[in-house]
This record gives sequence, structure tokens and C-alpha cells, in this order.
Amino acid sequence: MEKDFFEMIVKQKQKEELDNVMLCNSSTEKFGVRLTEQDALQLLKSRISNLREQERIEFGEGILPKLIVAFCDSPYIYQDNYVPALEALQEIFYEYKNETLDELTDDELIEFMKEHFDGDCQGSIEYLEDTCLEKLARKIRYGYEE
Repeated sequence: MEKDFFEMIVKQKQKEELDNVMLCNSSTEKFGVRLTEQDALQLLKSRISNLREQERIEFGEGILPKLIVAFCDSPYIYQDNYVPALEALQEIFYEYKNETLDELTDDELIEFMKEHFDGDCQGSIEYLEDTCLEKLARKIRYGYEE
């Protein structure tokens, strides 16, 4: 009985998360990008994997809807690369939350990522991760000024 109740709560939470991600389509469609339910499930599954890998836990809604809304208007994101880009952005978000010692709020880190992704990275997730975010993490951890 207790196990059934727990499973029911988990399924309800997963449905709420899926609904929240799908609601983002109302904001993103005007930029020519949208998620199918299958895409959203894939991203939510990746989220769980990323959280485990980074040894993090999340309470509440999760970061995915914020990433979706922040990056949907990027000139470097279009329907064909939308899901892989969101997967990669979600992965590096969690990685750099750890690397920056949680000194930045979620919104500050997303703002930094978006500004550099659309700016000097010119849409390169690899450059964002390996250069811009790495410099930021070093600066926060060691106090380097660059």
C-alpha cells in the first residue's frame, strides 16, 4: 500500500513536470521551435541522468522550463537542433552549478550562458562550455580576474 502511494506521487510529479515543459511551447512557437511530448520526455529523462551524474538534487520545478524560455529566441537555435541543444545546455548547466560552487543563482547562470551563447560563442555549445563557463568557474573558485 505504501509503495503504491509513493509510486502514485512520483507519477503525478512526472506528469506535472511534463505539463510544465509542454506549456513552454506557447512561448517558443513564435520563434519557430516547439517540443513534442516525446521530445519533452527525452529531456526530462536526460535531466534525471544529469542530476545523478552531477550528484545533485532538485526541489520544485527544475531548470528545464527556464532554459527553454531563455534560449528559444536565440538566432543559433532552430527546430532541427532544438532538442540536442537543450539537452546539452541542461547538462552543462548542472555541471557548472557544481563548478561554480553554487555561488550563482540559477537565473544568473542561465543569463551568463545565454549572453555568451548568443555573443562570443556564436551558438557553439562547446565554446560556451570549454571556454566561457570554464573561465567563469575558475574566476569564482580561485578569484582570477581575466
